[in-house]
Amino acid sequence: MRRWRRKAASEGSAVAEHKPVILPPPHASDDEIIARHPPIPSVATGDDSPLVIMELLQRIKVREVMRTGIIVLSRRDTLRRAQELMRKNHISGIPIAEGGRLYGIVSVDDIIRALTGGWIDDIIVKHMSTHLIVLEADMPLAFALKYFENYNYGRFPVLDKEHRLVGLISQRDITRTLLYELAVELNKLEKKTAKAEDSDSDGSSYLLREWSVVHNDLENAGKAANDIKVILRERNIDRRLTRRIAVAAYELEINICIHSHGGALTFMIADDEATIVAKDTGPGIPDVVWACQDGTSTANDWIRSLGFGAGMGLANSKRVSDRFDIQSIMGKGTTVTCKFNLKS
Repeated sequence: MRRWRRKAASEGSAVAEHKPVILPPPHASDDEIIARHPPIPSVATGDDSPLVIMELLQRIKVREVMRTGIIVLSRRDTLRRAQELMRKNHISGIPIAEGGRLYGIVSVDDIIRALTGGWIDDIIVKHMSTHLIVLEADMPLAFALKYFENYNYGRFPVLDKEHRLVGLISQRDITRTLLYELAVELNKLEKKTAKAEDSDSDGSSYLLREWSVVHNDLENAGKAANDIKVILRERNIDRRLTRRIAVAAYELEINICIHSHGGALTFMIADDEATIVAKDTGPGIPDVVWACQDGTSTANDWIRSLGFGAGMGLANSKRVSDRFDIQSIMGKGTTVTCKFNLKS
């Protein structure tokens, strides 16, 4: 979170001497914040949150939701000009920026006070709000929702890495995007269910399940592996084989969680074969041979301090599988496939 502040200034000096102070972000790193699972207001809360929603909130970035091509005014424009633009465009706030640099915001409350106090023709710099909380374009959507929960604002300015104003985001923008993305996910689920039902209709043994894996969601790490273990036990699969499959699922689930931007773990049973597919989006692996050796890891110190990232994930998955394949594309992600014979 960034806060910009400016002390009150006179009309003559405010434009020339305005120097916003950017305070440092909280000490907690982004990874730590994500791992804590902050409550998501109006969408989902805590451990009861569907994984698909949590995955969407981490995968979708603020830049994908924000409105661009926004109306802006300069510090030398008048409050009356702001009033006219708000009325004409049916908006309740206008950012004040020059050359992409954000200086403040004028809201409908400022206009009401100006009309009541008789200073509607004053220039904006004398009355704009300069105590600003902004979002960054690359932040996950979960951060934006947390900001709306913590601060009573209808919108937030969005800045890029160079601190230039690139858009605005409101709760309505977030709701619209989430409803669309959830409809897409539901459509995918319905197609997979229909496919599974068609496969079952010919009498063959078929099962297909998928779990979303969220970046650094260590509180839920292992959920997919545990679900797979339950499935196999219900089908009376040999305990030793069940353990091998569960180990592979757990290792791959953890790998997605700590080494990528997130992804999905798919488990399929078709006749006498079980298949696990772990697919992520992320940096990719430059040397898959090296990555599959015991003890190789790129986990950071924070991940290691929590007891993860020992460098055994891919090696263990390969060791317990009957057939193992890994494909990785730099800058796009990695797909790992483990196959198991259910009947020896």
